[in-house]
Amino acid sequence: MYSIPPLFKFNPYMSQKLPLLSLFLSLLLLLCSSSDPDPVQDFCIPEPGPGPVRLTHLPTYPCKSPANVTSNDFVFSNLTSPPSSNFSPSTGFSGKAVTPVEFPALHTLGMSFARADFLPSGVNPPHYHPRATETALVVEGTVYSGFVDSGGRIFAKVLEKGEVMVFPRGMIHFQMNVGEGRASIFGTFNSENPGLVRIPGTVFGSGIKEELLEKAFGLSEKEVERLRRRFGSM
Repeated sequence: MYSIPPLFKFNPYMSQKLPLLSLFLSLLLLLCSSSDPDPVQDFCIPEPGPGPVRLTHLPTYPCKSPANVTSNDFVFSNLTSPPSSNFSPSTGFSGKAVTPVEFPALHTLGMSFARADFLPSGVNPPHYHPRATETALVVEGTVYSGFVDSGGRIFAKVLEKGEVMVFPRGMIHFQMNVGEGRASIFGTFNSENPGLVRIPGTVFGSGIKEELLEKAFGLSEKEVERLRRRFGSM
């Protein structure tokens, strides 16, 4: 009697590899789906206890009792005015990031935000956030803004007051004030800790061997040394 051949022939060698393959696929799915954890309650205002305790590792603190939480816990007022003197002398840029460390009400909510201010011709140098997508709203001035995707394509435009641009997670992006006066941007992130990797400081200020930088960028020894001095403190 004719029998249908099996679709897969048993292979003892492959059967030994299946548990390892299953583990690898499980880890891959876990990494692909990782993000800030979903909250399991409406909010969690950390309760650090008595005394002037600096909140640097919020998950170690219990939540305040909801009965002791007030409206003031959900308000942050330290971004209402632009800085007066703390602009970088080299870039004409000043930025203030707000995470749960600065604003405890953000704890467990999976978001953070920032304010960026620019003097005329000021720049926010190329950088990226490894753990968050950013939306940037121009609240004052005119700003040249953009990002470069993983294929090397640039998406850039001059934004006016009221316009918003989105920077996908992990994409190198930048901003420059191209107006005559000051400019300000308000940015939001879909992570409590988006991270910040500044390209100039990371490349030339982190201690990468000089010989590698010379070959990678076609620079002389003196040029690399100059860039190290320039970006070593960034």
